[in-house]
Amino acid sequence: MEYTTTDLAHIPVLAEEVLDYLQPQPGHVVLDCTVGNGGHAVKILEKMKPGGFLIGIDKDEEILQVARQTLSQTTGNFKLYHADYAEVENVLNLTGVEKVNGVLLDLGASSVQFDQAERGFSFAKEGPLDMRMDRSAPGTARDMIQRLSERELEEVLKKYGEERWSKRIARAIQREEKQAGITSTRQLASIIERVVPRGKSKIHPATRVFQALRIVVNRELDSLEIFLEKIHNYMRTGARIVIISFHSLEDRMVKQKFRESANLQIFKILTKKPVTPGEAERESNVRCRSAKLRAAERI
Repeated sequence: MEYTTTDLAHIPVLAEEVLDYLQPQPGHVVLDCTVGNGGHAVKILEKMKPGGFLIGIDKDEEILQVARQTLSQTTGNFKLYHADYAEVENVLNLTGVEKVNGVLLDLGASSVQFDQAERGFSFAKEGPLDMRMDRSAPGTARDMIQRLSERELEEVLKKYGEERWSKRIARAIQREEKQAGITSTRQLASIIERVVPRGKSKIHPATRVFQALRIVVNRELDSLEIFLEKIHNYMRTGARIVIISFHSLEDRMVKQKFRESANLQIFKILTKKPVTPGEAERESNVRCRSAKLRAAERI
């Protein structure tokens, strides 16, 4: 897929709050572990002039095209790498940087990924059941549905989607898969729509299912666990880390690790409670409604 400059219009979530907590300064080195379309990165680079250096990582090689277009419009110094953020030490070795002044991790899928129907992230768009952030990696959402038993699928939906109707949904999915095969996003969404009561919830019934499948396909929680265990090793004293999550499981992991690190006098927690988008941002960007920001400082 060839991205165009119209794709660069996506506004980063909690943009001002990220800058407030990260506090990038001239000459700093900042690691953007999920650079995405470069929305946060371009704002950080502006704050680091002159002499700043931004290292951007993303496991989606295609979206790095977007980041390059975005960042090439600035005069800041940056390098981008196709990698999982769990591989942070390998990336820093390539740059020759031992420790950084700031770290940003913006979890979940990006707006660009959701907006490209052929990536299969959105239940609102007709596309293949893919959901891979790195399309060079094996194992799509379609492959998972084919491979898992009804019981295993139920456990995935319950654990990673915290889906109340996991048993009913898993049964319906496996029934359809055996009868006709499930190959598209809208086909899967319609199955879920038929078996889940809507009630008064404003959240689409397929939201948690797609979220769970995406998390498992991309091993997102595994990467986060590895990252949280070692990132402090690459931060200077006084360096700040900002993490934005969109899922309660992710937020719980970040909260717990920050607390453990604070007890060990590795981090000082800067956010007693998670920072969430204000009313104006929630109204202008519905995708940010579940965002939670947590920040800490390396002691």
